[in-house]
Amino acid sequence: MHLGILIVDDEEGIRRSLTRILREDGYSVQSANNGEEALELVGQNPHNFDIVICDLIMPGIDGIKTIEQLNNLHQGLTKIILTGYGTLESSIKAIENGIDGFITKPFENKEIKWKVKEYYIKRRMRQFISPDIFNELIDEPAHLEPKVSHLTILFSDIRGFTQLSSKIPPGELASLLNRYYFQPMSEVVVRHRGIVDKYIGDSIMALFGAPVYYDKHEENAVKCAVEMIKIMEGQEQGFHMGIGISTGYVVTGILGSINKREYTALGMPVNVAARLQKLAAPGEIIISEETKARLGSTLPFEKIGSLTLAPQYMPTVYYKWTGNGQI
Repeated sequence: MHLGILIVDDEEGIRRSLTRILREDGYSVQSANNGEEALELVGQNPHNFDIVICDLIMPGIDGIKTIEQLNNLHQGLTKIILTGYGTLESSIKAIENGIDGFITKPFENKEIKWKVKEYYIKRRMRQFISPDIFNELIDEPAHLEPKVSHLTILFSDIRGFTQLSSKIPPGELASLLNRYYFQPMSEVVVRHRGIVDKYIGDSIMALFGAPVYYDKHEENAVKCAVEMIKIMEGQEQGFHMGIGISTGYVVTGILGSINKREYTALGMPVNVAARLQKLAAPGEIIISEETKARLGSTLPFEKIGSLTLAPQYMPTVYYKWTGNGQI
């Protein structure tokens, strides 16, 4: 991946060694011999840096303080502490300042390369993600670079949420949503090899077939939706959900500002999935024609209508899950 790394260490030998190791993997590497110099470099060109590897003990500003001040300049940095030793107190301080990981001296070349990729991907992929997809990203982080991807998008949304929120105290409502909606539904997404892109209010946006492509992502998304509906309808919390699904070519990658970047998908199929979700009644799954075309003939869906998102686009035909068969 074309990422920028800043190494902050008062030992020239460490800086040179890390620079050589990381440049072998194609990183753009700069170095600073103290915290003050690091702050100046990032302050001048924050867009040049994605990762900082900072020594814990240095003259002047120590590693924790350097990280704390760098975070004020560039909140999106992946922050790694480099240390020959550490104490419980320093570890707690590091965690409190949002450190993404530790690398212990002395280090091996393979360990450095692996941990830099691991910590970066963990920070960027904060969504729920299955272990097999995560491992593939570690092996090939280029999957996260911006590109055109063919995938399936799922949107779910709780029906009657506004009315529900007016009847239940905020603290209790948040607890119910986390326990009976966000957590279990996200786990279902992961079981079907999807990733949770984001939570938008009481909606969940999930992607199937990205960031690592695999065949039959349409079927995975539909099977996921059916399981989500069955779990939700089987609960006694009074929650009901509608789901919309669409398939097509979108732009995927890590997008955003220097302070907030995340892996996501952009494009008309995303808008279609969001719109179909709004059409779904409680307990319904509505899918686009392209999703339906890639499913097996035994899957129970029937055509119910079409919609036009914008004058320049062809109408989108959509189908509803009849629920009278096994997915």
